[in-house]
Parts: sequence; structure tokens; C-alpha cells
Amino acid sequence: MKKIILQIHDKIKNAKNVILIPHQNADGDALGSAGALFDYLTALGIQVRIFCLTPLNPRLSFLPHSEKLTTDQNIFLDKEIDYIIVVDSGDLEYAGVNNLIKDHPAEIINIDHHHTNKQFGVHNLVNATMSSTCEVIFHFLRHVRARFTHRIATALLTGIITDTDNFTNAATSQSALVAAGELIRHGGNLNLINTHTVRNKSVSLLHLWGEVLNRLNKHPGLDMVYTYITQADLIKHQVSENDSEGIANFLNNLDEGKLALILKETQDGRIKGSFRTTRDDTDVSALAKKMGGGGHKKAAGFSTAGTITEVLEKIMAL
Repeated sequence: MKKIILQIHDKIKNAKNVILIPHQNADGDALGSAGALFDYLTALGIQVRIFCLTPLNPRLSFLPHSEKLTTDQNIFLDKEIDYIIVVDSGDLEYAGVNNLIKDHPAEIINIDHHHTNKQFGVHNLVNATMSSTCEVIFHFLRHVRARFTHRIATALLTGIITDTDNFTNAATSQSALVAAGELIRHGGNLNLINTHTVRNKSVSLLHLWGEVLNRLNKHPGLDMVYTYITQADLIKHQVSENDSEGIANFLNNLDEGKLALILKETQDGRIKGSFRTTRDDTDVSALAKKMGGGGHKKAAGFSTAGTITEVLEKIMAL
């Protein structure tokens, strides 16, 4: 890992123009990774921009440099870009930029922690043993002896906390806890992060959760517990798609079923699925991959066409 870190650092330290790309519908890990790298690269005198296919989730606007995020696709008309750094994405399709940067002359640097990563970069810094992409970047910055500002510390700590579900899911490790402790020592604002990522549930959102949890069902053959959210649910409770995130992780509290699944109907008519498990003998990323997605052994997802009923039938046939 140290060898590829030094190779990437030798490349980017002399760059003049870099674009950072968190995946579409960027979560705390993706946006935290981008924010930390933005802070580090600008300190080197590099012009840096952050592009995401979808707008910023307002709940993550507390993250350092999140206001720099743009959805303007004309950014890729600039052929003077030296490097495009894609963070927290198993492939360019998941990042949402496969068509946008297909013929771009810039070299792609791929930084990730998903074991389903397709190694799509010219340079690939991928470590599937780590809790989050933010933890990967923590080790990158430490190896190159970067200065950990309070902004970098808060950004990286956010990714570790959100991807470990506040140190409660299977991604939690000794390495993640050590990194989190170091980041708090460098000024990572734990209270700020918890305020925006944990203590952020409205009454309307909890009403939605109640309705969705009331639909919980169990498929005995697959030993799978599942439920779903429709667009009508979101409209009824006046909750956005971004705000409805979190139920999938909550299902990890179940003591029944080998795995849990939540399906969500999106505005464009597709179905987004999120698998979770706490079992060591279950690999939900294998299921997600068969549905065109990917992720981790214990947390994975996909997006597909069809209705909720059709997608459920397809999963059960697998």
C-alpha cells in the first residue's frame, strides 16, 4: 500500500489542475474523502474542483468544502486537467461519470475501500480491509506526512463514523478506532458530526420509518427480512429521498434473518436496493453484484429498472 501511496503522491504533488469526484448521491464517506483531499491539495497550490453528478445532500453541508461541489458537467470541457481523482466508487458507472470522462485525457486516480472495485484507474489505491475510503485517505496523508488541519480531521472522521454506523457495524475495526482517535486529536469535531448524522431525525421522518417498519416481512427460504419505500410514502410524509436514508442500517439491529433488504422507489422510476447483514457467513455484495451493483460483504446496494414486486421476485429467484 505504501508503494502506491508514494507513486500517487509523486504524481499529484506537481499537478496544476485536479478534479475530485465523489459518487452520485454522495454520502459522508464520499464527500468527507473529497473534502479532505481538497484541503490537502489546495495547500500544495493546486487548483482543485469537486464534481458530483447529483446535488449536495443538505444534511452534509456542514462538511468542510462541501460548498465547493458543482454539478456543472461543462467542467470536463477543460482539457488542461492533470488528474481526475474518483473516491469511494467501485466503478465509473457508480460514480456517475463513465460517459462524462470516457475520452478525457486526464489520468484517473481511483481511491476506494470496496472489495468489488474494478481497478479502473491508471493508479488504484484500494484497500478493502479498511472501514471507509476516509480511512484509506487517512493513511495516505499520514504516509506522505501531510499536516492534518481541523478541516481534514473533521472530513475524514465523518466518513469513518458514517460508514461504521457510529462504530456499531461490521466495518468497525481496531484500525478504524485508532484512526478516529488520531483525527479527534487533530481537531475532528465529533459533536458536530453526531449532530448532523445521528441526532438529525425529524418527527415526519420517524413517522415514515414507522410505516416502512410496519411492512417488514420475512422470506423463510432466503432467511431474509425485507421492506420498501415508495415515492408516495415520501410525498405523504414530506420527506426527501436523501432524508430517508438510515433505515437499512437500522435493520442491522434485527436478531432474525441472515440478511436484510430495503427497496426504495426513486424519482426516475428505478428501484434502489440496500442489503445489510451482520453475519460472517453471508456475503451480500455477491447478491448486489448479481443485481448490477456492488459494495461490501456486509453492506451493499444496487439500482435497477422495474417495480418493487418485480425486483423482489428477481432477488428471490437468485
